[in-house]
Amino acid sequence: MDHLLAAVDLGSNSFRLSIGRVVQQNGVAQIYATDRLRESARLAAGLDDDNRISDEAIERALVILKRFGERLAGFRHDQVRAVATNTFRIATNAADILPLAEQALGFPIEIISGREEARLIFSGVANELPPSDDKRLVIDIGGGSTEVIIGSGFKPIRLSSLFMGCVSHTRQFFPDGKITELRMRQAILAARREFEGISRQYRKTGWDTAYGSSGTAKGLIAILGENQWSPKGIRLDGMEKLKDKLIRDGKVIMSELPGIKADRAPVLAGGLAIMLAGFQELGIDQMLAGEGALRVGVLYDLLGRDSKHDKREETVRQFIKRYQVDPHQGTRVRKQAQAFMEQLELPDDGEKRDLELALGWASELHEIGISVAHADYHKHGAYILEHADMPGFSRDDQQLLALLCLGHQGKLAKLRPLSPSRNRWMTLLCLRLAVQLLRRRQNSGVPVKLKPRNGEIRISVPRAWLDTHPLSEYSLQNEIKEWGKAGFVLTLHET
Repeated sequence: MDHLLAAVDLGSNSFRLSIGRVVQQNGVAQIYATDRLRESARLAAGLDDDNRISDEAIERALVILKRFGERLAGFRHDQVRAVATNTFRIATNAADILPLAEQALGFPIEIISGREEARLIFSGVANELPPSDDKRLVIDIGGGSTEVIIGSGFKPIRLSSLFMGCVSHTRQFFPDGKITELRMRQAILAARREFEGISRQYRKTGWDTAYGSSGTAKGLIAILGENQWSPKGIRLDGMEKLKDKLIRDGKVIMSELPGIKADRAPVLAGGLAIMLAGFQELGIDQMLAGEGALRVGVLYDLLGRDSKHDKREETVRQFIKRYQVDPHQGTRVRKQAQAFMEQLELPDDGEKRDLELALGWASELHEIGISVAHADYHKHGAYILEHADMPGFSRDDQQLLALLCLGHQGKLAKLRPLSPSRNRWMTLLCLRLAVQLLRRRQNSGVPVKLKPRNGEIRISVPRAWLDTHPLSEYSLQNEIKEWGKAGFVLTLHET
């Protein structure tokens, strides 16, 4: 079990579970699949005009997640990463559904951004292909969004997430399953407008080989191959033949389309229209099958975190440089805040490890808002950390960083609407104290100790140190009062 990792992909059309075994070969870690589960959730099909997921679709999703949860029994939280994509991103009732989904699965679920989804997709495809420095174009047509990436090696160069997918496009242009020439033309034109916004940059960057990594791409490859419309992979002329047949038949007739799967038939028209548009706008000649995609990218991301090559660490380093954050002060604050956190001995409620990581990153980035303005810099920093594209970070990760940055100075009342857990409050306390006690930006030690006792936090400080640091004593007294207003009992004890 220690050498297993699991990825759960909550897509707009299908839910997937992949379990991989980590094997070290010549100092390089590889992941070999040991088990895979895939079930049709049709989550996007359950969206109404207000982007609310229907009760029926929710129940369908929870049943699948309970089955996945049974398979994951015995896995530790650091061995599993579950990500939710476009339908969760746009659903107006996602906040109500997420706790139910996490309870059914038994693990936290991250709602990732479109760009993060694109990054993980490229990682998954690149790790399943032979190593190469060639530029590779990857298109992944999901149920509710389409990710388009150009990358070299394992590094993405261009990342885009387009707001259309095989489910949403089918619902919009083929709601009753009828396929006409007019409807297909409108569907293709609408998709071309989406691709048009990125086509110039992508054509300029260029690529050597194109890959399709989604169920739509694999379905098209199977159909075109079985019907001898494309000798290898996907070609534009082959898709044109498939389009003409669908228009002639007026619908998808499974018995007359060798290679098609039952769960792909209802969304074939929408997926075909998007792929045709992509070929036409980007000038693609041929597309090959790209294995792995999102779920494999999640597994390799987990592997990176486990082997201390966390993508999030790289992102933090880049943000420090980009926003000209003082790295020395960030390091001082991180070390002191983490020391305080160890002293508090927070209960391990499943969130502790995430809070330890977030505290370190927030400590290093707490001054990021100064790049905008010094006045209210904590507010500027919180906005950046919540809304910027941060590869490797989920939406929940960024919201936690934003909370810590927003709360590291000023009144605590502004955080009450966010309803932080007690452990989050205590994590923030560690950051606030570290920032205040290190205002002199010097490496001299801070002889302050925290001790939780009977529901209160005792702050122990040598009297001699307080006598020589009157500003620190004043700050500590004010901090005790501020936390008292928030319902916490802090007391100062001289030693």
